[in-house]
Amino acid sequence: MRWLSRLLLLAGGLVLLGLVGWSFWPSAVVVETAQARRQRFEETILEDGQTRVRERYVVSAPLAGRLPRIDLEAGDPVEAGTVVASILPNRAPLLDPRARQQAEERLGAAEATLARASAAVAQAEGVAEQAQADAERSRTLVAHAAAPRSRLEHDELALHSAQRELEAAHSTRHAAEHDVELARAELFLESEQNQAAATWPVRSPVAGRILRVLQKSEAPVALGTPLVEIGDPADLEVVADVLTTDAVRMQPGDPVRIEDWGGDKPLAGKVRMVEPGAFTKVSALGVDEQRTRVVIDIISPAADRASLGDAYRVDVRVVIAAIDDAIVIPAGALFRDREGWAVFVVANGRARRRAVAVAARNTSDAAIAQGLAVGEQVILFPGEAIAEGGRVRPVAAPVPG
Repeated sequence: MRWLSRLLLLAGGLVLLGLVGWSFWPSAVVVETAQARRQRFEETILEDGQTRVRERYVVSAPLAGRLPRIDLEAGDPVEAGTVVASILPNRAPLLDPRARQQAEERLGAAEATLARASAAVAQAEGVAEQAQADAERSRTLVAHAAAPRSRLEHDELALHSAQRELEAAHSTRHAAEHDVELARAELFLESEQNQAAATWPVRSPVAGRILRVLQKSEAPVALGTPLVEIGDPADLEVVADVLTTDAVRMQPGDPVRIEDWGGDKPLAGKVRMVEPGAFTKVSALGVDEQRTRVVIDIISPAADRASLGDAYRVDVRVVIAAIDDAIVIPAGALFRDREGWAVFVVANGRARRRAVAVAARNTSDAAIAQGLAVGEQVILFPGEAIAEGGRVRPVAAPVPG
């Protein structure tokens, strides 16, 4: 039986040796992973924004006098020419011949400006009509595959710009009409000063709604006192303060998604202008930042944003680059490897370092140009415990909700 005892002793030694070896064997590291997927990738810049009425008009007192109480309220509709206030003028001394001549010349200059503004409106209407015809022609050609879609996009952008130019021309003409009224008011005082006092009607230069009543109660007012503010609440644009380092990457025409405005889905927009001048703004952390304003046109129909008003807060996401068919991974899987980027790929339970070429990145994802295939698992946020060839136990990362 001596051989049996030796055999049992040998077996016990082997088991003990195995247990000791197992205690020194490195255990697998639990890691969160995500799969490389093929999808559209967008590089975006997200900033806070604020809506504002595109064209607002402050109607001021054209002469000094006493203002009766204004009965209009914020939100009331007005037409061009509607009387929004009336002023009982102060009695003024007679104008001397030179002052009267200057007043008449100011009236003549205002009327000439009005004539030029009317001509500009007619010209803008012609340009808008031609742009409308070009856009309709391009739609027909694209529908029959006789022209590239880029031509339609170009013509639609030209139509949008022409319509905005027409709106601006109308606004200039309305302002010129208001200047004519001011010049006439000055002559009115001189011609009516020796007669019984009469009220001077203050009219709205444009059609729209009352945004604010700036002088509600009866009071004496001086020349130029703001009385009411008028605009069209449906004609909104968005203004965002953007870091200058981000603004240089934006171009007029870049698509924009307007988010968190209170509606069920984002609104569509386009960058109209990046202002050339910057300003210093202190961040919430007390850091001085150089920022500039970006003006965004809202493209979505007014019916889709009927509840959106003036000076409302929104989020704007400007798309500065897009790749339609990209291999995308979470940006947290990337780490620096000398001068380039790398990831850890899970292969047969082991972590394998892989150099990759990054085409573009945003705050959450990265588009990979070379180095990964669709379906490969990458390790998220690899730490010091992850090494080349090390054993890993992958756990799928939770899907953001």
